[in-house]
Amino acid sequence: MVSSLNPVERPIALGDQVYMALRANLRNGKILPGYPLQEVQLAAQLGVSRTPVREALTRLASEGLVSSDGRSFAVPALTLQNVDDIYEVRFLVEPEAVRHVAEQANDPAALAPVMQALEASVAAHKAGDNEAFIDANAVFRSAWLALVPNRRLVHAVELYADHVQHLRALTLGNAKVRNVVLRGLKRIAAALAAGDGDAAALAMRGHLTEAKRAFIAAVGLDRSALSKSS
Repeated sequence: MVSSLNPVERPIALGDQVYMALRANLRNGKILPGYPLQEVQLAAQLGVSRTPVREALTRLASEGLVSSDGRSFAVPALTLQNVDDIYEVRFLVEPEAVRHVAEQANDPAALAPVMQALEASVAAHKAGDNEAFIDANAVFRSAWLALVPNRRLVHAVELYADHVQHLRALTLGNAKVRNVVLRGLKRIAAALAAGDGDAAALAMRGHLTEAKRAFIAAVGLDRSALSKSS
């Protein structure tokens, strides 16, 4: 047997490519709640057949990122109960995820991408550059998640965060909200640099609390809306 051969690299399946493209557009707010997802139109826009589009939409529906009545798909409009449920899970998983990073990856070299993203966020905020701030915020998140040793935990974090990631497009254009977000990022980064898991978890809980408050305000949800829908 020839022992020097390397495995052949396989291209990403078309269905996976469509799934990643649609999920990215859901995350960045280009596809908003209430928007109907028509297979024919999406297939034409993406330059593919309907089959990988349906596969991708079915996968997104299984993750709760789109809704389906068996025949068509749409981006669900979140109720206050939905938001409460999503953030309940986020409060459980994200503080623990960042705690692991603080306790196991507090080497300055490992944390360099996190700190660079924080610096980019500060610079974008000072410049009043909303788009750059949103990008830097996303990089900060990706940077610390890359240091979480438990990849299943990362998957859970990403899945539930994606339900409300269009929050960034809705809220980060507001300078006051950006300032609050930036304070949260600074606290998280400081705790990571200090290797303080408890402080990192506490900072993340505070950050998520402010994010939830901003999301509810941005989409106009309130307790009376919840009582009417229940």
